[in-house]
Amino acid sequence: MNDSNRPLAGLEEVEEFLKDRYPEPATVESTFKATNPNKRKEEFRNYEANARPSVREFYRLNHRYQTYDFVQTKRKEYLGLNRKQMSVWEALEFLNTLVDDSDPDTDMSQLDHLLQTAEQIRHDGHPRWFILAGLIHDLGKILCLYGEPQWAVVGDTFPVGCAWSEKVVFHPFFADNPDSKESHYQTRLGVYQEGKGLDSVSMSWGHDEYLYNVVKDYLPPEALYMIRYHSFYPCHRDGEYGYFMNQQDRDLFKWVQAFNPYDLYTKSHKKPNLAELRPFYDELIREYFPAQLRW
Repeated sequence: MNDSNRPLAGLEEVEEFLKDRYPEPATVESTFKATNPNKRKEEFRNYEANARPSVREFYRLNHRYQTYDFVQTKRKEYLGLNRKQMSVWEALEFLNTLVDDSDPDTDMSQLDHLLQTAEQIRHDGHPRWFILAGLIHDLGKILCLYGEPQWAVVGDTFPVGCAWSEKVVFHPFFADNPDSKESHYQTRLGVYQEGKGLDSVSMSWGHDEYLYNVVKDYLPPEALYMIRYHSFYPCHRDGEYGYFMNQQDRDLFKWVQAFNPYDLYTKSHKKPNLAELRPFYDELIREYFPAQLRW
């Protein structure tokens, strides 16, 4: 799969595409509202047709290779959490070595982006665990530094082992996925049960699921849902796959929707002052996490 390693110049190309595909809510402060209800039908356009060729290639590879068996293999490979032991700050610094000079919005580092996200959440008066989720939500992207291809790290996530919703971005690319030839994966429920809960559903592999498993013993459920499902756009933006959800999923997805605007729309050209902010985040991290985490 030599052609699958770098379809993008940088990971931020996917984020730019998401901003176009999922327009910003009327205001970031409109908590628990995921889309602008006043947006007229004629304002929507064919985001897939207008996507950069590199983004189209990214999703072609993602939809080709994200099979049910691939996901199970990656879960076994990574979720034993036996690669490293690092503090949260060490993980942030490790992620910061993932250089990305392709983002047209900012020339800031990965850490700067995470601090901007967390600081906007803090500014809006959200709970401390919400702020912490903003700070760490992208740490799972260190998968790229382990050698994982981009299509197995970022991008919209979706359930595997069942029929793909037509709302999943670039849905026609699933025609090349080997699971499309497996009839037991091509029903509405596939290998799952209705209403059993999303925790029983295998999602396409990426940074969300990886980080969720690193931090799941330390954060409240609301923060864990933000981390685990913030890339599950077909569900939290388009309302798909609701038949898998239980009441807990439905109750907690409002927090995923609340988090999404901060994830996509908090970049600015004002560089965060790490020296000033570090004491606050040191205390916040100590409140929830041990000195070392297993990665």
